[in-house]
Amino acid sequence: MPASITPPDIPDAERTPLIEQLVELIETLAEKTQRQAETIQQLRDEIAVLKGEKAKPTFKPSGMEDHSDPDTPDQDHGESSDKRAGSSKRSKTSDLPIDEDRRIPPTPAPPAGARFKGYRDFIVQDLDIQARTIRYRLEVWQTPDGEWLSGELPPTLQGRHFGPPLRAYLLYQHHHCHVTQPLLREQLLEWGIDLSVGQIDALLSGHNEAFFAEKDQLLAVGLEVSTFITVDDSGARHQGRNGYVTQIGNDFFAWFSSTESKSRINFLELLQAGEPVYGLNDEALTYWREQGLAQALCHALAASPILEIATTAAWEEHLKALGITKERHRRIATEGALLGGLLEKGLSRELAIVSDGAGQFAILLHALCWVHAERLIHKLIPLNARQRLDQEHVRDEIWTLYADLNAYQRAPDPAAVAELRARFEAIFSQKTSFATLNQTLKRLKAHQGELLLVLLRPDIPLHTNGSENDIRGYVKWRKISGGTRSDLGRRCRDTFASLKKTCRKLGISFWDYLNDRIGQVAAIPSLPEIVRERILAAEAVP
Repeated sequence: MPASITPPDIPDAERTPLIEQLVELIETLAEKTQRQAETIQQLRDEIAVLKGEKAKPTFKPSGMEDHSDPDTPDQDHGESSDKRAGSSKRSKTSDLPIDEDRRIPPTPAPPAGARFKGYRDFIVQDLDIQARTIRYRLEVWQTPDGEWLSGELPPTLQGRHFGPPLRAYLLYQHHHCHVTQPLLREQLLEWGIDLSVGQIDALLSGHNEAFFAEKDQLLAVGLEVSTFITVDDSGARHQGRNGYVTQIGNDFFAWFSSTESKSRINFLELLQAGEPVYGLNDEALTYWREQGLAQALCHALAASPILEIATTAAWEEHLKALGITKERHRRIATEGALLGGLLEKGLSRELAIVSDGAGQFAILLHALCWVHAERLIHKLIPLNARQRLDQEHVRDEIWTLYADLNAYQRAPDPAAVAELRARFEAIFSQKTSFATLNQTLKRLKAHQGELLLVLLRPDIPLHTNGSENDIRGYVKWRKISGGTRSDLGRRCRDTFASLKKTCRKLGISFWDYLNDRIGQVAAIPSLPEIVRERILAAEAVP
């Protein structure tokens, strides 16, 4: 960018008509030079992008922010954005329990005749970190008839030489704070606790069956009582190979599972929330026909006297017996049978699944995320000023419609449905000077039912931000540790990620939860049951 052109400061007495003309000419040249510099920078950015390089970053406000409800309170602080920062701070010490009082007299001591006037309190929060070694001396007695009696260890120790608070701390640091095992060992050694690498791994991965069971129940209960779920997936390495993690959840629970595939078959198997069941019923037959499975194969599958198959191995043998060998045919047949099994197990046909548009999630009542849909338009690269203006105009129309759909969601009005549908039709049917933009709009218009499902179901969200936030912690952990080595390690990672996120959504301290479960206190009810109560209570509110 060239240096700005600034005319000299000329006294009024010296401003002749010629000088006035020259000053005006200099100002005009300065404006023209500035516009030319901006145009050159835009062209350089476009050339860099077309060559696969990165353009100069520009920071613009999100469209969602531009069209959000100005009366909506700030999500983080619960107050409007025009309030002065810190104007409504809560007292941080008034409700703290006092563990110790230390009286400090004046120095030097008060003179004779001085009167005591009370205390001026100064609250200090501190942390007491120290290693504790407990020796349990189990008394051994022998009765007169020769029988031996011995004291028993507390059941919370589970025969281990390390107490419940230490195990809870390790799990909290590893799964909540993403501290690696080598760093944990170094920290504990510095505090005077001698733990080997193998002992730390055993404390993190062993005796977790109760946690595994609670995590597995989360999905079953969540699918049973929820009216919608949002879903997402990301990469997850295991045993040195790339795999995937799938997130399923809503405002009350989060559930993760790592697998080698992210296919529709994998997603349907996850939704089974346990051992898969293959159902050969009307729902499966409808799916096979919709997916274009040959009529003869549909008839062969539907005519089978077997209506339900309980294991994957038995299902594979069944396909082989029917002569279904082509990969595509086996895939469609398996997807349909898994869907039929899901519905046989009680999954509601009215369960809405909100996704970012990935094909494996497009089953049952499917809705699309508006943020991901608009991102397709935002990522387009205009080649001239006209195309850039068309792109900005379309994005502005989309986010305005999005804001109105948000308003409809908060206060559904049947009279507004026709007008909102008409606006959607007008936006995504328009023709611009930008051919690629026109194609993208046409592609999105084909998904009108999935983008406007909120008009029929105001209870579902317009985006998958919840799933994106949930899976972000998983991605962070992947970047720190790389991946898991054993199947048990992978199961632990999925389990504690699910329990941690669910605790956060329910407003339960994950630290308190771990101490409650490991210490066998039973003060915190089962998370699946809390999820059930919260969802049913939320649905009961008009």
